[in-house]
Amino acid sequence: MSEVSPFSVRSVLSSSSENLIQPSCPPSSTGVIVNMAHHPDINFGNHVAPPNLQHQQHLLHHNSQQHLHAVGLHGRQWSHPSVPLVSHHSKSSLVSDVSRLSIDSHEEDVADLTPVELEVLISIRRRKQELLKEIEQLKDEISTITNEMTKLDAQDSGKMTCKQKQMTIGKKRFNMDPKKGLEFLFEQGLVKNTPEDVAAFLYKGEGLNKTAIGEFLGDKKDFNLQVLDAFVNLHDFGNLILVEALRRFLWSFRLPGEAQKIDRMMEKFAGRYCAQNAGVFSDNDTCYVLCFSIIMLNTALHNPSVKEKTTLEQFISMNRGINNGENLPRELLISLYESIKQEPFKIPEDDGNDLMHTFFNNDREGWLWKQGGRYKSWKRRWFILNDKCLYYFEYTTDKEPRGIIPLEDVQVRQLPDKIKPNGFELFSSRGPGEVIKACKTDADGRVIEGKHTCYRMYSATAEDRDAWIKAICTSISHNPYLDMLAARKRKTPLF
Repeated sequence: MSEVSPFSVRSVLSSSSENLIQPSCPPSSTGVIVNMAHHPDINFGNHVAPPNLQHQQHLLHHNSQQHLHAVGLHGRQWSHPSVPLVSHHSKSSLVSDVSRLSIDSHEEDVADLTPVELEVLISIRRRKQELLKEIEQLKDEISTITNEMTKLDAQDSGKMTCKQKQMTIGKKRFNMDPKKGLEFLFEQGLVKNTPEDVAAFLYKGEGLNKTAIGEFLGDKKDFNLQVLDAFVNLHDFGNLILVEALRRFLWSFRLPGEAQKIDRMMEKFAGRYCAQNAGVFSDNDTCYVLCFSIIMLNTALHNPSVKEKTTLEQFISMNRGINNGENLPRELLISLYESIKQEPFKIPEDDGNDLMHTFFNNDREGWLWKQGGRYKSWKRRWFILNDKCLYYFEYTTDKEPRGIIPLEDVQVRQLPDKIKPNGFELFSSRGPGEVIKACKTDADGRVIEGKHTCYRMYSATAEDRDAWIKAICTSISHNPYLDMLAARKRKTPLF
């Protein structure tokens, strides 16, 4: 039996599905062409191959099936099942192609592979390179889109900067003097001079001192009383038990100290609650009296200065006959008592009047995006520059800053646009790698020392960035002792 010449598997796969094997050159003239997809015999035109060639075909078919099993291609659905198997390359040229397609491969790594396996390996590595190029193109497109979105956000932030600044000033003035603060907001067109608009402004309450809200709502002037009506009507007490409704109401402001002001507020609350929960009480007066009883119970149970705590029976006895001469259901009074006993009313704290006074006449304030230390993500922070320090807050309403950067022995410079457009950074003037003196609060509220060698920020616009850089440069101070120490180090030899 004659020796069979080397061969390789050739098949053209569908371009839309499995693209593993692609012919790289035309068949050689010396290759053996075998079509074994549909025909049991090797055909030469209309003639049947001689028996010895039929036997060779049988051997080639058997060997090719073993190769297909070896590379995992046996049984696949080919796009063109009639394309013959062709031997194109010598094994040495295939090994050269494999090495060329992968800089990490070595000739000895593929020396034991058959020509069929080498062809498959070449196709896989070629496809891998194509996919890697496509991934890089997608990354570039995503980066471009992200930068465009950032610019659009920055433009929107820049448009709102002036309005936000005026609103912040108005809120600070309200916290110090509600009447003057509202007058400023009216003049700037930020709040309409109507009871409904003022009530909505107070109800939202962002950045407002809740003691100031309570004092304004408790005033007996006609306009204030109209605002109080509108303010109470913004609350939804439907389907709430009385104690939960009262919790919500008392959290939206701080009760003033005067009894007459408290009386007016609780009367409005009782009317709103009864209107939204018809049938719970016989009239508004029952709800009004019970509200005062609940507030007194809260004080008796949770005020440390009260030695004798009110018992359940005493609380029930206190409220006998208040329901238009009838007693309230015992189950209702028990539930109210247990609710207050387990969870006292949360009295809203003042929103930091001292802080408002401290930063009222600052050098500069506004939103900046700051890069984190451990995780290099960018987060939006409210920055205030005052008294040669840079303070940053998570929100404008925060009582305490998240971090403080004393502007001592630091320098500021603009960041290249490829790092971050409209960016700038603070770095130590004592040299590269030197830690900037600063502090921040951790997740538990503890003050810890910062370990930054630089602080990077960026603003909404180039104009805003330049204004921040100029203001920071003006506020930077230098420690003369450190300057002398650095000069002495430069003069002192190392050995």
